[in-house]
Amino acid sequence: MTAYLSNILFGILFFVLVGLFVRNIRRIIRNIKLGGPANRSDQPKKRWLHMARIALGQSKMVRKPLSGLLHVIVYVGFIVINIELIEIVIDGFLGTHRIFAPYLGYVYNVLIATFEIFAVLVLVSVFFFWTRRNVIRIKRFWKPEMKGWPKLDADIILYAEVVLMTLFLTMNAADYWLQTSAQDVHYAQAGSFPVSQFIAPLFDGLSVSQVITVERTAWWLHIAGILVFLNYLYYSKHLHIILAFPNTYFAKLTPQGQLSNMQSVTDEVKLMLDPNADPYATPAADVPPNTFGAADVTDLNWVQLMNAYSCTECGRCTDECPANQTGKKLSPRKIMMDTRDRLTEVGLTLNKGKEPNTNILLDNYISREELWACTSCNACVEACPIAIDPLSIIMDMRRYLVMEQSAAPTELNGMMTNVENNGAPWPFNQQDRVAWREEINT
Repeated sequence: MTAYLSNILFGILFFVLVGLFVRNIRRIIRNIKLGGPANRSDQPKKRWLHMARIALGQSKMVRKPLSGLLHVIVYVGFIVINIELIEIVIDGFLGTHRIFAPYLGYVYNVLIATFEIFAVLVLVSVFFFWTRRNVIRIKRFWKPEMKGWPKLDADIILYAEVVLMTLFLTMNAADYWLQTSAQDVHYAQAGSFPVSQFIAPLFDGLSVSQVITVERTAWWLHIAGILVFLNYLYYSKHLHIILAFPNTYFAKLTPQGQLSNMQSVTDEVKLMLDPNADPYATPAADVPPNTFGAADVTDLNWVQLMNAYSCTECGRCTDECPANQTGKKLSPRKIMMDTRDRLTEVGLTLNKGKEPNTNILLDNYISREELWACTSCNACVEACPIAIDPLSIIMDMRRYLVMEQSAAPTELNGMMTNVENNGAPWPFNQQDRVAWREEINT
């Protein structure tokens, strides 16, 4: 009866937490779809290769060798160790113990040993990550936008990794002790334990029933912790564990320095420049744009919103930003964090069946000073390890300021006036420029 009750409790735990995770993912997808259209279905082969190289192969992470290597260890360890979740889930539903061991034989021993080695490597890597953030205090982790929840979130993830890996090794250590020191058929010899065998002697003073309690407690906390962690992703920057793959697949494949144009504006300009066109003609646009540029998250496209959810807050973009390096207010990381925060705010009101409030992205989250500080150099895009494009959001919001509010800086307004009147950014007409050129040539 106790075994059946345990199976039922496991089923309830599993389906409730997985159900919450599915609900949260559906909400994220809904929020991303609030963005406008963006055609990223072209060149599928190139996109798959791009995703494989950057998201799976971590090619941009290792540009910083130390942090890149540590991240690869944690990344691979996370994937490898969680393979055992398949067995844990099956055992939880069926009431079995290490169900794969009789079928895999020696391969099972290799797998368990590999899991344990990676668990230790993950613990070592997490120690270095924590030290870099909190002892060495690397500058990019202590920018103004990294106060409060972003700082706490980064540490919570590291502590969670330590707890999960410790529970995994404790579970295996108790299991190993029971296999070698107790006559319990349920704990038949299975697996190889190169790390936890050195922890097992800590249980020598305990009774068999007490060690079983330790093993079962660690087992339950380990699987429950992983399921809780899945739901924590919804509130955390570590959502990139899932979104890094679609984010790199749908990334821009055109040259990084190529900026997007609004088709309606392009058609209008082409018509104006066509000497054979009817001066009273208008472009045959299918649907006129609701707004020029972006003032809020719903004015951005869905790829930009997915970028915001995918941001790892690593700060490599801000670290490379020349405007930020020279003391300007702009931080590309903050642009992505603000976009995500505003999108989350909109999503929460939708969850309650209400309309979003009047706090829009422009001015309430991202200031005009930040937008105009950008040099459009594309360093942030090049630096991002998962192909996020903060520049596209900055340019769309600038476009809104110029085309909807005529709110460009004085210097830029002067330049655009000169282009309109003189055909060049300088305050001299064509005759003056020709005279100046001839004077130089003589």
